[in-house]
Amino acid sequence: MKLQTFGKLITLSLVVATSLHATNGDNLIGIGAKARGMGGVGMAVSHGAESALSNAALITSVEGTEISFGGTLFAPTIKTQIFNGAPTNPEYTSDADLNMIPEVSIATKINENWYIGVGMWGTAGMGTDYSKAGALNPGTGALANFNMVTNLQLLQFGVPIAYKTGGFSFAVTPIMQYGNLDINFKTISAGAPNPIPAGTVYTVGAGLAQDFGFGYNLGLSYEFSNAFKIGAMYKSSIEMNYDGQISNASSQFGLSIGDTLEQPEEYGIGIAYMMGAHTFAFDYKKINWSSTKGYGDFGWEDQNVYAFGYQFSQENWALRVGYNRADSAVVEQLNPALNMLNLLGFPANAEQHYTVGGTYDFSKQFSVDLAYVYSPKTTDSFDATGLFGFTGGVPNPGSVTTSHQESSLSFQLNYTF
Repeated sequence: MKLQTFGKLITLSLVVATSLHATNGDNLIGIGAKARGMGGVGMAVSHGAESALSNAALITSVEGTEISFGGTLFAPTIKTQIFNGAPTNPEYTSDADLNMIPEVSIATKINENWYIGVGMWGTAGMGTDYSKAGALNPGTGALANFNMVTNLQLLQFGVPIAYKTGGFSFAVTPIMQYGNLDINFKTISAGAPNPIPAGTVYTVGAGLAQDFGFGYNLGLSYEFSNAFKIGAMYKSSIEMNYDGQISNASSQFGLSIGDTLEQPEEYGIGIAYMMGAHTFAFDYKKINWSSTKGYGDFGWEDQNVYAFGYQFSQENWALRVGYNRADSAVVEQLNPALNMLNLLGFPANAEQHYTVGGTYDFSKQFSVDLAYVYSPKTTDSFDATGLFGFTGGVPNPGSVTTSHQESSLSFQLNYTF
């Protein structure tokens, strides 16, 4: 019966997994409502079964078996305006403005030393939808944001295995990642060498591409006393290949980029201090975008992520607040084509996140977690000179400007036995 129930949860996770506009680059700031309510911290403070991805060494806080199931309702607001000298290119709002991100985690204590878990989580993604922005018009120069639609979805399945002795815990988590990517848009042919006659509007797109990749996570923690704990984690990179997607889309802008999109390695350290009902936590994490295939080709920069969290807990309830900060991984490039593709199709430029959350225990076995995350508007304007032809041998001016604001509500049901 338990296995049948878990199978239904996994199936539901696959059904509702959708594209998401993420936060630290294209990664969520945290997986699970407890972590998200505390600014994404989770390397030194345990969140039970939910800790499987942030630092699996912390599932050793589970005293029996714990099941956590929930998701995040994600509502980004992304607006982009392209300037190419034509008055018919206003700011358009992306219709990819509401997404559901699933997560399910199970952890169980085998004996005094060994713990094991299993879970499936929507972890990262991004996308925009300007398909209803209007028609491209070669006569007036109207681009309608190329009617661009992008959609990246990433889902991870993992089995954390943890060992604890005294105050020390260590864990390894084999990871299988499923991903799909779709990029399609309309553009206007400039003629030769393009076989399509000049001035013709045509659609670029290779359909949905899917792939599986494999990696691993490592985690450790040490509890110096009942008041102070440190933790650390490492996540390997995971290489994915989306046949025809990136190469086909980038070639329309004069770029030669392969179809490999490698999720970057991450590593970090965290500390937590407990003082009665108060818990203070801080995490530092490095995400190595620049050295990956795909993101590195698009000029993404590494991120230093700083997360701060506070929790006030009582016998059957808890309140949380947090703050998460990382500079945008998407930065202006010398090549205007990269600027256009980054801001129009992959605007992962959110930088700050303010969070609040809480837990209420309805019984010793059943509890509910909630979290709200707000990321204020970030606006970037990058150069696009030369993308819109030449006049008298001089490249025509151009720019692309994108604003990005996020709100999300996370919920989670927990059952222990």
